Amino acid sequence: MQPNPVIFTPLLAAACAIFAWSCYRRFSLVAVGAAEDRLSSFPERLKGMFLFAFLQKRVVSRPFGINHVFIFWSFLVLAVANTEFLLAGVFPAAKLSSLLPAALYLPLVFAFDLLSLCALAAVVIALVRRAVAPPYEGARTGEAFGILSMIGTLMLAYFGLHAAEIAMGQEQAAQAMPVSSALAAMLAGEGSETLKSVAQLSWWLHAAVLLFFMNYLPYSKHMHILAAIPNCFFKELETPNTQPREEFEEGNVFGTGSIDRFTWKDLFDSFSCTECGRCEKSCPAANTGKPLNPRLVMHDIKVNLLANGDLLKRGGEPTVPMIGEGEGCIKPDALWSCTSCGACLAACPVFIEQMPKITKMRRHLVQMEADFPEELLNLFENMEQRSNPWGIAPGERGKWAGGRDVQLFEAGKTEYLYFVGCAGSFDSRSKQVTLAMTQIFEAAGVSYGILGKDEKCCGDSLRRLGNEYLFDRMAKENVALFQEKGVKKIVTQCPHCFTTLKNDYKQYGLELEVIPHAEFIESLIAQGKLKLDHHAKKGGNIVFHDSCYLGRHNGVYEAPRTVIAHATGSAPTEMERSRENSFCCGAGGGRMWMEEHLGERINLNRVTEALSGDPGTICTTCPYCMTMMEDGLKDRSTGGTKVKDIAELVAEGLKGPAKG
Repeated sequence: MQPNPVIFTPLLAAACAIFAWSCYRRFSLVAVGAAEDRLSSFPERLKGMFLFAFLQKRVVSRPFGINHVFIFWSFLVLAVANTEFLLAGVFPAAKLSSLLPAALYLPLVFAFDLLSLCALAAVVIALVRRAVAPPYEGARTGEAFGILSMIGTLMLAYFGLHAAEIAMGQEQAAQAMPVSSALAAMLAGEGSETLKSVAQLSWWLHAAVLLFFMNYLPYSKHMHILAAIPNCFFKELETPNTQPREEFEEGNVFGTGSIDRFTWKDLFDSFSCTECGRCEKSCPAANTGKPLNPRLVMHDIKVNLLANGDLLKRGGEPTVPMIGEGEGCIKPDALWSCTSCGACLAACPVFIEQMPKITKMRRHLVQMEADFPEELLNLFENMEQRSNPWGIAPGERGKWAGGRDVQLFEAGKTEYLYFVGCAGSFDSRSKQVTLAMTQIFEAAGVSYGILGKDEKCCGDSLRRLGNEYLFDRMAKENVALFQEKGVKKIVTQCPHCFTTLKNDYKQYGLELEVIPHAEFIESLIAQGKLKLDHHAKKGGNIVFHDSCYLGRHNGVYEAPRTVIAHATGSAPTEMERSRENSFCCGAGGGRMWMEEHLGERINLNRVTEALSGDPGTICTTCPYCMTMMEDGLKDRSTGGTKVKDIAELVAEGLKGPAKG
């Protein structure tokens, strides 16, 4: 049942022209962003696009993602049917039935019929879920229900058209269309005129909804249908656990204070966001009543781009600020609420990079506006003057050793540099972890040394807080020191030191083997260099907390669990949120040095979760996590539960050097 091509052809041509113009207008706005190379390693990008866009690997990692896969693949396969539908409206002879042999056409028609039913069922499930149990507060929007209703209407119109054609005897492939045939049986008693009317109404309903849907997409959040697949292709090939360097020359602008200071990929991200809410559900700030919501950050970036984009393309200046109050602006309190835990990055099914954008805006506030929380002033001054957050004299760095004979690192004589870090040098609790590590080094017969008073802060908090200028200076000094000392291998006990030395310092030409203490201890155990008394469980039930900077940022999950199992005789108890889905302690991103004035304290949220496992010990791999867990336990008045680093568990179980 075909329409008059004379009527339909201009309608289709106009719809396609408007769609193309709308897409051009929207996507051309990303050109106002700065250049960024996202085309290298083409084969790897194609592989990632296939795995994450077409196979939907991240989508199905959450239960409701399976429903989305049905909609996605139904939509993809039915795109062939819809293309035929539109072409046949202009060229009636351009039908697959006349172009393909029956051996190909019949299976294809069977797939169209079955997938239309699957899509309809998935849409109904999505509508019920959106109405009854929405993925986040505010998800019950007219747009969401409208989009789902249009998809459902397309499926119903498809069945109405083909059922009427089968009932009239005009569909030769009826035997391959079980759903449409079942509906046709219900129409068997109707007259030819009624069937003809049903077919025509269904055809035009399908055409109208399809053309409207096509032209509505560029103006809705469902623009991700067009942007998500290429966004998976353009994704960062490595975990986005660092930031690009800045060049500090007179006249340069630092950070991102306006929409055109983002890169084109940052802006493309905003069009790829479907506002599914997964980042919001994972974000520790959003979960504890802070003003930060990664989903809304992306929404505001898109709104800001739409407000300023055309003006910027014409060479004008943006009229809507990126940071501030109002629609399309991101509040400073939201930016300072980020713990840089990377949960949003791990949760996003289309690899939107929310966290790096926040750091770019922090850079602008710190370096261009000198606008940052008051408590950070002391931190910045202490770092600049004494190279540590507490402002303690550098000569005090080695005093943690007490009377122990800890050697300084010597090139050619010492194999490993033990980078103690600021917490391990100055924090009274973390010093105990440092001493435990020296016991492990000595028990295993490892050649190691420290820098003593020459050691400086790695600068992690500075970079994540946006003080790139001071970080740049400290990084250059540290790199020069490592090169001067001839350092080749570094062992760290702090994940923040680990990720900075391993990832950030590569930008300064430093290529070293940097090993977190969890992996280092695991390797010593595997080599038989440590002899542990692990027959009796120590510390009661051990609940393990994943460090964001060791886990999500660097993929180290198994090593600490293996170490705990060897040290205690059994695997640790897992929290409900663990591994890549772990919940932050609240201290990352420089939050260690800031007060939590808004919402619930993040560490209390995490400690409450840990206590649900009835732990005797909460085990950590990070000095920041240890501090936050201990503070949380004090607030909860649970003196019976202890917090220990994995190194302390191992040191407690040492029986002496292994025989080798």
